[in-house]
Amino acid sequence: MRELEGETTGTGQTTETPFSALVAHLREDGTTRLAVEKKTVSSLYMPDPYRSLPAVTIRVHYSSLNYKDALSASGNRGVTRSYPHTPGIDAAGIVTASEDTRFEEGQKVIVTGYDLGSNTSGGFGGMIRVPGDWVVPLPAELTLRDAMILGTAGFTAAYGVRKLLDNGLMPMYPGLDKPHSGMEEGSKPGNSQLDNSQPGNHDKAENPPLPVLVTGATGGVGSVSVGILHRLGFRVIAVTGKPEAREYLRSIGADEVHDRSFVMDVDTSRLLLSGRWAGGIDTVGGKLLEAMILQTAQAGVIACCGNVTGHELHTNIYPFILRGVGLMGIDSALCDMQIRQNLWKRLATDWRPAHLDKILAREVGLHELKEEIDTILKGGQTGRVLVVHE
Repeated sequence: MRELEGETTGTGQTTETPFSALVAHLREDGTTRLAVEKKTVSSLYMPDPYRSLPAVTIRVHYSSLNYKDALSASGNRGVTRSYPHTPGIDAAGIVTASEDTRFEEGQKVIVTGYDLGSNTSGGFGGMIRVPGDWVVPLPAELTLRDAMILGTAGFTAAYGVRKLLDNGLMPMYPGLDKPHSGMEEGSKPGNSQLDNSQPGNHDKAENPPLPVLVTGATGGVGSVSVGILHRLGFRVIAVTGKPEAREYLRSIGADEVHDRSFVMDVDTSRLLLSGRWAGGIDTVGGKLLEAMILQTAQAGVIACCGNVTGHELHTNIYPFILRGVGLMGIDSALCDMQIRQNLWKRLATDWRPAHLDKILAREVGLHELKEEIDTILKGGQTGRVLVVHE
């Protein structure tokens, strides 16, 4: 990469033109101090080996707040190795300069994942400089603002839905029993030690298709997952630890809303339990995912992306070898570019949640981000927080 001092970035600006950025400074005790500071493009940091690649400089119009951003902002060395640092794992904006011939000045683009906001200066700054290989042209059907209402969370949700579809999950999944009593509030699964319930060839009118589950449904990934799955025609059960969010989840497409006990109030020492759902999206992990696996029906599929309740997973082999349950990981940060572009196109068109406006919780500026970071770390965020650059 060329030296940047005094270099022109287009639109009459140079690399020394200041912009605002939220910067996390690490204290000796491991806590951080957050401050909005003036930075320049020449001060943007990109670690090896990325700095040797043709770079694109982007004026950021919007970013969004994700849990990973909050970890970076709070000094988590598993996310960010070196401080001071500007978090923000996603950004939407306009190219001001490009060493990559695929992009030109004035082009609207999206950047999510890769190393953005982890160790590379991120979207909580008014400018970013990243390898061209990380950049996605903004689909014509999408605005920069809507792209970041979706953001990394929306992209992760879409990737999870793709995993479900690619592994055979369909909206008209056959039901198990008549009536499907497992969906009633407070119902219990079967009591056998090895309950290997099989989908029957029942009449669809008498036996509705099994639903899909979305855990952590009020979060960014969960909310967008509910919206996409609803639009695709799935019966969606939203699982949340926030009873006050019931109406919100109904409004964005959930057919049913339940507390976590709906999934977890079972005997997980048993090898299998009655199949109650066709699979779904798990954003929580831990014991909730363990219970979800045991109650997933024949040929069901779960896509998982979260570890909010812990990184360990204790289960047994029977859901996988007797029911053919699939457990798929979602790694949206390093997703293949062709898949990435396809998913953004789907999010802009036929997978776009019908109630995207309701998924947006708040618009904030850089000076308001500290409070939002504290909220998301405490598990208090519902929906998406959009970060607006002046």
